[in-house]
Amino acid sequence: MKRNVAVAWLLLLLTFLLPVLLIRGGPLAEGEKESVDLLPMHQAGSAQGSDGQRQVELLLEDGSVEKLTLADYLWGVVAAEMPASFELEALKAQAVAARTYWASQSGASRHEGADICEDSGCCQAYISREAAQGNWADKAADYTLRIAQAVAQTDGLCVSYEGKPIQALFFSSAPGSTVDAQTVWGRAVPYLVSVDSPEGDEVPNYRSELTVTTGQFRTLVREQFPYADLTGPVSGWLSDFVWEPSGTVNTVKVGGITVTGAQVRKLLGLRSACFGVSVSGEEMTFHVTGYGHGVGMSQYGANAMARQGKSFTDILTWYYTGAQVTVLP
Repeated sequence: MKRNVAVAWLLLLLTFLLPVLLIRGGPLAEGEKESVDLLPMHQAGSAQGSDGQRQVELLLEDGSVEKLTLADYLWGVVAAEMPASFELEALKAQAVAARTYWASQSGASRHEGADICEDSGCCQAYISREAAQGNWADKAADYTLRIAQAVAQTDGLCVSYEGKPIQALFFSSAPGSTVDAQTVWGRAVPYLVSVDSPEGDEVPNYRSELTVTTGQFRTLVREQFPYADLTGPVSGWLSDFVWEPSGTVNTVKVGGITVTGAQVRKLLGLRSACFGVSVSGEEMTFHVTGYGHGVGMSQYGANAMARQGKSFTDILTWYYTGAQVTVLP
């Protein structure tokens, strides 16, 4: 009787376990992980995810229009806009911001026959895979995969406020904190307000200088502000600075005329509106911190947050106050 029971149990085990062992090729060794065949990340995003099902018509610099999937477009934007050596969570935040910006432009009809262009001054920068890989040399394989992962692992996600994709503005580096949209453009946006940003002197060219002669400065100012009074001591040409807590210039009087720090930045081509000025003889030196307009997500700040262990959702909801990471409509 006992022998019959034992044989029955053996047959039962063979019936259920043998197919499993045959399929898996035998039991796993201690510490071994079961392998699963997956598409490469750059294929997973474009072949299976929602980004791969959406089409982008991209206006190129030569005037032609290229049609590509949203996944492939986002790869080119992230590669162009953020250093590929950045932390993966920062790259993912950039991918979501880029996707959100694209979504916010849908139906805007800014470009005839195209959804968006590759000019960063107008829309977002974009670089082809071939050009990016040529720039990366022996890092090409690693960087290509990292950016593909950033896009694929955030497939279909955007940043929204009150149910709509936001204006996901971003810039390079902040001088301790970002700037309100109100300060730069004179229009308040609830999710584009000043927040602390953790980057610093690890950023390349974080502190920069621009020196111009008094004659050059006078010419530039009078072209833009013809009624500015640039007589008298040079030390008095810029006065009554109003600074943000970060050091960004809110307003300053130039020759008696009140202008914004953003206007001075544009006038002189400064890297940011966080500046001070010193005068030596016939030269004026502008001391600048950070790079970019200062509104929205700081890219180097995002990388610093990622190094602190923050996720891409942490980064995005920090820089875009009150916004949420949601699925693209």
